[in-house]
Order: sequence, then structure tokens, then C-alpha cells
Amino acid sequence: MPKKKPRTFTGRSLSFRLQMEWHMLQKRNGTFLLYLLLRLIIVGLAIWSALRGDFESVLLCLLSLWLFLMPSFLERKLKMELPSTLEKIILLFIFAAEILGEIGAYYVRYAWWDTMLHTLNGFLCAAVGFALVDILNESDKVKFQLNPFFMAVVAFCFSMTIGVLWEFFEFGMDWFFQFDMQKDTVVHTISSVLLDPAGGNARGQITDITEVLVNGHPLGLGGYLDIGLIDTMKDLLVNFVGAVVFSIIGFCFIKSRGKGRFARRFIPVRADNDTQIVAVVQPEAAPPAPEDGE
Repeated sequence: MPKKKPRTFTGRSLSFRLQMEWHMLQKRNGTFLLYLLLRLIIVGLAIWSALRGDFESVLLCLLSLWLFLMPSFLERKLKMELPSTLEKIILLFIFAAEILGEIGAYYVRYAWWDTMLHTLNGFLCAAVGFALVDILNESDKVKFQLNPFFMAVVAFCFSMTIGVLWEFFEFGMDWFFQFDMQKDTVVHTISSVLLDPAGGNARGQITDITEVLVNGHPLGLGGYLDIGLIDTMKDLLVNFVGAVVFSIIGFCFIKSRGKGRFARRFIPVRADNDTQIVAVVQPEAAPPAPEDGE
């Protein structure tokens, strides 16, 4: 009986999650160990939250587990290879934003937590944008060539666009679903043309605000409540800082054409080939030979 050949499963014949899990399994340099450790923590937290009836936290845990597959998704779909350092930062970023930030309430406990993550987000998005342009530059199939300066500009614009779209999302969730993703700020001075007694365009100003009454009740915040504008502009500003920092790193990397050891830790490169999953199916046992006389 002829032996059966090993059965090869390509990406199309497997579920998205299984593809990404297998791709992550191939990681080295401690990336998979970090991935496994964070997943175990999140799974344990999800079980504990479910036992307490905190199903919102369970959903956040499930979202985090799904987001952990995004680095592998980017590598496979965009045919790029993420450096180990960059991939670890992405995993830690997701954990810090969803688990520590939302479930652990770090956004409320530490005023700098949101600022740090938005700065890092600007840096990471610029890295992805820069890699996309660099891969197109190096591709033989696409007639596309940008000098290092314009590559840095594209990376910067890509990062800022992602930052703006995220702020649109935060505003939409607050406006339509009454969330508080755009955190409010207590201010003590307001300036507006709506305060002009004549109804004109003259700027009216109120200073030294120590208390505000709403429907006859004091807010008790010691000032006027800004509804998200300052938080949004601060987020975009630190996103700008992160994007600028990486754009400069990427510019120097291309000018020296990959000689920078530090920059190489953060810049994805084009993958040489795609990974396939191979499963060997054992051949079926041959039927017993018929005995004499049968």
C-alpha cells in the first residue's frame, strides 16, 4: 500500500486564530515566553472576574487576548517581520492599556499613565508606517521610491492619522454612549465669546473659579469642569512627540542603511517567506493478509 504524503495546511485552510497562535509559537528571544506569561495572567484574571460577576472585565480580557494576535496578523498579512524588541513593546502596551489601565484603573490612579501610553502609541504607529514605506521602497514589484526625508514624513503623518482617528473614536463613544473616554479636567479660568454681554465677538473671561453649581448643587471639584478638550489635545500632543522621535530614528536608520543597532530593534523589515503549518498524518495500518484457504 503506498504511503500517504504529509498533509500541508496553508493559511486559507486554518482559522485566523489558529494561524496567529502558530505564528506566535515560532517566536524566539523571549517573545513567546512574554506572550505566554501575559496570556496566563489575563486568563486567570478573566476567570476571577467571571466568578465575581464582573463581565465587563471579562470582555476586556477577551479583547486583550485577541489584540495579542495582532503582531502576528501584521507580519502575515503585510509580509513583514517585527523585531523582537518592538513586538515585546506592543504586547506590553496592550497589557498596560487594557488590563492595567482599564481593569486596574491606572488611568485614574496615575495621571501620567494615559500620557505615557499615547506617547508610546505615536512611536509604535510611526514604526509601522515607516516599515510599510520602506518595504514598498525595497519591493521589486512596485515602482515606488521615496528618499529618507519623505519616508520620515509619511511615517509621521501615518502615526498622527491613527492618533486622530482614535480621538474620533473616543469622542463618538462619549457622545453617543455616554462613556468617559475623554477624561475631563478641572480648570479655574474660562474664556469665551459666549460670555460677551452684548452678544458680539468680544471675549468674556471668568477667573479664579473655585466652585460650580449644576442645577443648584455644587460639583465639589474646586473649579470648572472641562469636558475632554484638554485631554484630547494633550493626547494628540504626546502622540506628536512619539511620532517625531521615531521619524528621526527612521530617517537616521535609512541614511546609514541599517547600520544603526538601536534603530534596528524597532523597525520592521520585509519577511523572506511565509510560514506554513505542516502536520504529518500517520498512514493507516495495512489490513491483515488473508490466511491460507480463505
